[in-house]
Amino acid sequence: MEDIKERLGRVAIIGGGKMGEAILSGLVNGVLFDTDTVFVAEPDADRRAYLSSVYQVDCFASGAEISHPTTAILAVKPQVLHAICTELASSPGFAPKRIVSIAAGITTATLRELFSEGAVIRVMPNAPLMVGAGMSAVCVASDTPRSEGEIVRELFAMMGEAILVPESQLNAVTAISGSGPAYFALFVEELAKAGEGIGLAPEDALLLSIQTLQGTARYLELTEASPAELRMAVTSPQGTTAAALDEFRAQGFADVVKAAVLAALNRAEELA
Repeated sequence: MEDIKERLGRVAIIGGGKMGEAILSGLVNGVLFDTDTVFVAEPDADRRAYLSSVYQVDCFASGAEISHPTTAILAVKPQVLHAICTELASSPGFAPKRIVSIAAGITTATLRELFSEGAVIRVMPNAPLMVGAGMSAVCVASDTPRSEGEIVRELFAMMGEAILVPESQLNAVTAISGSGPAYFALFVEELAKAGEGIGLAPEDALLLSIQTLQGTARYLELTEASPAELRMAVTSPQGTTAAALDEFRAQGFADVVKAAVLAALNRAEELA
């Protein structure tokens, strides 16, 4: 832990929204950074006051006010990233050793055009990062050493799980884990509605659905059983589960999942 703190050095988080706060929380609480080495740039005054109060870090209206960070984490929306990076790149006191971006669709090549020096790393996290259970994929620019990606992968692994992949696979990652929380949320939503439809109280149906999803994921994680093994273990011949799974198959469940993932992949490529 001390090693990653030393390598990341002074950290500037550009953007104090939900994802920026999730990263801040991971740094301050998970990695146990000294709060005097972590800084946040956030234009909203109320948000700055909140982050400063909760995490005891210095917050600034602009990243250009943060002098000599070692690592800059760009936690801003893609549509404003170019303008913000242009401002940062022109600031003489802002010359980080590494630039880390979580902006969807912004390639490392684009980031390199904005920052001519330093390592460039791109991360595709997902929403559960905000509760310390994220799934993040990390890639590096063509001129950035893989070791730099490993540093960032280690950081994001402290907020869930993280893997290092080629940038060419990030759109596929988006289609699985980036958009994935919405898929599972939709399934829980519809499962709870189905529970209401057969007589369960709404709050009970929702709790049953959420806990079943959470417990299943935990079971797969802790036992290392494959999804197929768990499915078969739960399914008794001619039992209730078998009847439900037969209906899933009859309705083309596998085809729907494949089509949905392909649609997300195609859209990610269009946006990129």
